[in-house]
Amino acid sequence: MAFPLPKPQPPQLPSVLLHTLDCHQGAVRAVRFNADGNYVLSCGSDKTLRLWSAGRGILLQTYSGHGYEVLDTDGSYDNSQLCSCSADKTVILWDVATAQVTRKLRGHAGKVNCVRFNEEATVIVSGSIDSTVRCWDTRSRRPDPIQILDEARDGVSSVEVSEHELLTGSVDGRVRRYDLRMGQLYSDFVNSPITCVCFSQDGQCTLSASLDSTLRLLDKSTGELLGEYTGHRNSSYKLDCCLSERDTHVLSCSEDGHVYFWDLVEGSLALKLPVGKGVVQSLCFHPTEPHLLTAMEGRVQIWGVESEEKEEEAG
Repeated sequence: MAFPLPKPQPPQLPSVLLHTLDCHQGAVRAVRFNADGNYVLSCGSDKTLRLWSAGRGILLQTYSGHGYEVLDTDGSYDNSQLCSCSADKTVILWDVATAQVTRKLRGHAGKVNCVRFNEEATVIVSGSIDSTVRCWDTRSRRPDPIQILDEARDGVSSVEVSEHELLTGSVDGRVRRYDLRMGQLYSDFVNSPITCVCFSQDGQCTLSASLDSTLRLLDKSTGELLGEYTGHRNSSYKLDCCLSERDTHVLSCSEDGHVYFWDLVEGSLALKLPVGKGVVQSLCFHPTEPHLLTAMEGRVQIWGVESEEKEEEAG
């Protein structure tokens, strides 16, 4: 006879503070997990990028080479390289182990807001206040980008890359999806400047955050609005949004010092996580575990679930 399968556990939300990283790099502009979630990257207003152990909260390396504050970063799939972008108009490709600058990519006419590797880390995609998205070949010595996407009518605030697709959000209020295989551009208009865009983990939906304090979940193929999430405050700053590791919840930073979690399907508020008294500037969800990074002022917080806290105390 067949035994019944165990009931799937309801998703746990990371509401327990596991570590606080005092970054000592001015205001932390962005915080990111690396590809496997074992490391944390913090971008500082003091021009540095820092690499930390996620499990122990220990500083491992500092990367210095930008001329102004660092605004975003991404790690390659094999953890050998980092890319970062800055208000100094450049994108830097770093060697993780030596902390040396492999390449400094110049071409944007204004501060560079966002940066991502493609899956093989052969291309870096960067978006700038100059209204362009530039694609750089990491293996070539040529100084020019291999492609420039200039459809945005205002600054590009956010980029996301999946297999053959590129998702961008712009202050012009449009979410643009480039299908690079088919050479197609799809555009959805949101009547408010967009601060962050991302794909759902299953690749079927896009999530966008905008300055009308609203998150919108769209069906990627039809553009149909599947859900709106409100209650947080985002009217002045470029703040992050994301989905949880199993696509069960939608998350957003807020200017009121909290991170908001909504049930993706129902749209109801599931958790309002108090981080501090300032603006929650950045967040990032772990790729496979219920862990969350948040950044406020000069600190980064690492959040997990209750059982881990007990394990750490026991250990």
